Amino acid sequence: MAVRVFVAGGAGMVGRRLVPQLVARGHQVTATTTSEAKLAMLAHLGADGVVMDGLDAMSVNAAVAAARPDVIVHQMTAISPAHSGKPDPKHMDRWFLPTTRLRTEGTDHLLAAARAGGVPHFVAQGFAHWNGSRAGGWVTTEEDPLDLHEGTAAHKLLAALRYLEEAVGRADGVVLRYGGFYGPGATDDALALVRKRQFPIVGNGTGYGSWVHVDDAASATVLAVEQKARGVFNIVDDEPAPASEWLPHLARCAGAKPPMRLPKWLVRLLAGEVMVTIMTEGRGFSNAKAKRELGWQPRYPSWRQGFQEGLA
Repeated sequence: MAVRVFVAGGAGMVGRRLVPQLVARGHQVTATTTSEAKLAMLAHLGADGVVMDGLDAMSVNAAVAAARPDVIVHQMTAISPAHSGKPDPKHMDRWFLPTTRLRTEGTDHLLAAARAGGVPHFVAQGFAHWNGSRAGGWVTTEEDPLDLHEGTAAHKLLAALRYLEEAVGRADGVVLRYGGFYGPGATDDALALVRKRQFPIVGNGTGYGSWVHVDDAASATVLAVEQKARGVFNIVDDEPAPASEWLPHLARCAGAKPPMRLPKWLVRLLAGEVMVTIMTEGRGFSNAKAKRELGWQPRYPSWRQGFQEGLA
């Protein structure tokens, strides 16, 4: 059954892949952007575009009220250099501050607008790349806690994700924890570093990560919308893997030389403690629940195939 879908952040990386999939399924889509210059692009994708400031409660309430949606999909982030500046892994708290605010204040504004408008379903973007609990094995499930990396520069952004999950859970919505994105527009910065041999394997590269192509993330979101899913789902591919495996493969697919290997102490000095932890102690995620309960089947079940075919 076709529904009215309000995609907050519809001009973003996932939104640009999600909107056409929703439209192709017959849904009526309203998609937001912070820039009037992107309204034409949203129209081309098949959506009714609207300019909205996710950090302004009045702007959010007005946009949602005008759209009268059946479901709100929260895809608002501000990770691009235009919003957050040059990537700065050593100071993640500063680098991700705009996105942290969108995942706290922005989530509150969207949920308040949903309550005011009687919107019955809420879908939000979460994160499941390297931040699984380090208390257990290398692969974690939705039953395991997220690692908040207390005392590090990553704590505020990870605490914001927990805040989002708890707020959406209280509203009986669903959080889709997307893995590390790759695909059109998703890995440009990383590929540039790989080609310059500035993305090294740290120590033995034992830290695990989980990946997902942006189109697969979008397809899972369509299923969550149509099935009125509740709870938390890891939206990742079938093969969580250590950096020592996926990073050299990424370099080969990018036509680059093999990545250098650097000791932990040097990377700690250059890029900070969080990057060392990610590359040596990170935990990946299982997608079994999403496949079982949503019936989701990623087009790219492994980053091995996906990096080769899905980076263009």
